Amino acid sequence: MLTAYLGIFLTSIFFSFVFTKYVRDLANRHGWAAMPESDRHLHSRPVPRLGGIAIYLSFVISLAIALLSAYSVGMSFSLRPILTILLSGTLVFFLGVYDDLRSVGPWIKFAVQAIAGSLLFAGGLRILDMPVLFGGRHFPWFIGLPLTVVWVLAITNAFNLIDGLDGLAAGSALFSTLVVFTVALVNHSNLVSLMAIALVGAALGFLRFNFSPATIFLGDCGSLFIGFMLSALALQGAQKAPTIIAVAIPVVSFGLPILETSLSVARRFLSGRPVFTADREHIHHKLLQRGLSQRQVVITLYAVSAVFALLSIFLLWPTERNLGLVLAVLGTGLWIGIQHLGYLEFGELKRLAQRTVERHVLINNLAIRRATEELKVTRDYSQLCRILVAALGSNDFDAFELHLQFAPDELPPVRGLQLASSRENGACLRWTRPEMRFSSLNSACQLILNLTTSTDLRCGAMTIYRQNTQHDLQLDLNLLICNFPTVLADALQRCFETTEVVPTVESSADLLTA
Repeated sequence: MLTAYLGIFLTSIFFSFVFTKYVRDLANRHGWAAMPESDRHLHSRPVPRLGGIAIYLSFVISLAIALLSAYSVGMSFSLRPILTILLSGTLVFFLGVYDDLRSVGPWIKFAVQAIAGSLLFAGGLRILDMPVLFGGRHFPWFIGLPLTVVWVLAITNAFNLIDGLDGLAAGSALFSTLVVFTVALVNHSNLVSLMAIALVGAALGFLRFNFSPATIFLGDCGSLFIGFMLSALALQGAQKAPTIIAVAIPVVSFGLPILETSLSVARRFLSGRPVFTADREHIHHKLLQRGLSQRQVVITLYAVSAVFALLSIFLLWPTERNLGLVLAVLGTGLWIGIQHLGYLEFGELKRLAQRTVERHVLINNLAIRRATEELKVTRDYSQLCRILVAALGSNDFDAFELHLQFAPDELPPVRGLQLASSRENGACLRWTRPEMRFSSLNSACQLILNLTTSTDLRCGAMTIYRQNTQHDLQLDLNLLICNFPTVLADALQRCFETTEVVPTVESSADLLTA
């Protein structure tokens, strides 16, 4: 049997090599090439994108030869799964060809792929249960059908999404298909083994022309077809596999495209962008930004795909020790990788999580909230000043100035505040930390709050200074800029309306006598 697999493999490589060269030359003669139309495209010259035609033809022809050879020696295969996979795969392939030539919107793509997934379900390739989550309970058709379609959509588009560098999608699919072939051999699933080894040969023959610098691209007809075939082969192979193998091995072996898809969806959701928006923040783009060449990036991601494939093979022996090892390596590797890629969305999410659990943020926020509540009822100017000094002095600020447009000619002194200047239209009060001088705050960050009362009366402004910008401000600024200025302005208005400033009188002998 191994000799037969080797023959299929070599036959598929041969046809893939011949067809790829022919399709490339034909596309160049007719101008069927992809132009570098946006900054996402990394090629600088027109390159044909119909390489999937060569993969499809070599796969179908080599598989047909293998099946005819098997029938000639007395081996038989069920025609139902073969026709189901080939017909639905052909539908997805022609969708990709049309998209490469005319361009198709994402919803039409999803609709056609969903139809192909439904054909798989009707042909018996379906998700029947999830024992890991729901025990041995079998799903009814109205649950199994959506699950099957979602699986097909996810894997098909995952391989399409990573097709951004020369040889990346085809090479990643090569590792994943080898895992599918190995698992099928172990489980004695001859049909899946035949189809998988034919797909391996087709991808390998195509890589001769697709590796950097590529002379032909895989195109949507290739990436969609390969992704769909892998999702279908995983469903077919799961029919005879134990639960852990049927569920975990395909997910782990398709690790790179699944990771890329998950990161892209999460990034765009966190940044408020449409999920289907194209960008230059995929994993391969991030590695290019770190100074790696296209070849270095592809080889690096080949290594990542190989690690995923090796870890999935470990699950052929699903002991607790192996499962724990795989989960530990995957978790550690993913965490380190995402940290080094430097995604702004996940960095912000991490910072938000840290701020949520840090006690210092809670203390600072409560200080501003408490000051806001106290200012709502205060009518005493001295008390108002003490509230401000206590609230901002216990925070991460270094100084503040309170510019008052309407104030009495003389203001009673308050400990910690100094009258910086007196103007015709108001006064300026200043507070600084004891260890700092106000003159050293020229380069400090400033937050200016315009003080307007709830009745739209302008009372002045408050300028808050922060010198140390090396560390994040441990405070929710919304507490300062939303409600606080209005509350402070109302408090100042109440204090100035009720304050009666008594002038100091020098004592004299005449006054004492009187």
